[in-house]
Amino acid sequence: MKHVVTGAGSGIGHALARRLTDRGDELVLLARNQARGADLGRTFPQAQVLVADLGDPGTLNGLGREVDGGVDTLVHVAGVVDLSPVSSLRLAQWEEQLTVNLTAPAVLTRELLPHLRAARGTVVFVNSSAGLTANARWSAYAASKFGLRALADALRAEEAEHGVRVSTVYPSRTATPMQVKVHEQEGRDYDASQWISVDTLVETIVHVIDLPADATIPDVTVRPGA
Repeated sequence: MKHVVTGAGSGIGHALARRLTDRGDELVLLARNQARGADLGRTFPQAQVLVADLGDPGTLNGLGREVDGGVDTLVHVAGVVDLSPVSSLRLAQWEEQLTVNLTAPAVLTRELLPHLRAARGTVVFVNSSAGLTANARWSAYAASKFGLRALADALRAEEAEHGVRVSTVYPSRTATPMQVKVHEQEGRDYDASQWISVDTLVETIVHVIDLPADATIPDVTVRPGA
């Protein structure tokens, strides 16, 4: 199988890329610059690494021409978060989160749709519980994730006739470097044991990826067990 994965530099994306590599699958990974691309290339020497900055979606234009053959799965994992109340939310904070979390996935999906159609593949959006409920200080991030949910729903309706499945995974707080940053912004102590492990979430994503062709999982929510 061939998978295109964003966010493979750390956290969920890194763990997913490692899991797929270990079982012998083919990977195409995105890096935002040449230096990050070199790092990913050393970590995943068998992968094809493409340089494109999700913070500048124009760099994704034409990316589909750099990928050969069908794509079985496109997994959108990369994302950014920057908490702020609306009263002090800066334009740059708003724009960055909407750009990376929503606009870039839309452009990348468009670029790879011919490859996904050829393989009758699956698009997986790793969203967030913030894509279902917006809490105080989470307005920009939640807006980007609510938008990502809408993108997935529309794409699912459009691509069913082409055999492309679309799934959204909504994880609650997961023990990742992003979660460390969130706790710092919230002024809270971080305890990874309180949250979903990365490996558990990766197994959920792999289950969606490996689902037989006679079924689809449109949405799955993952919450801490305690």
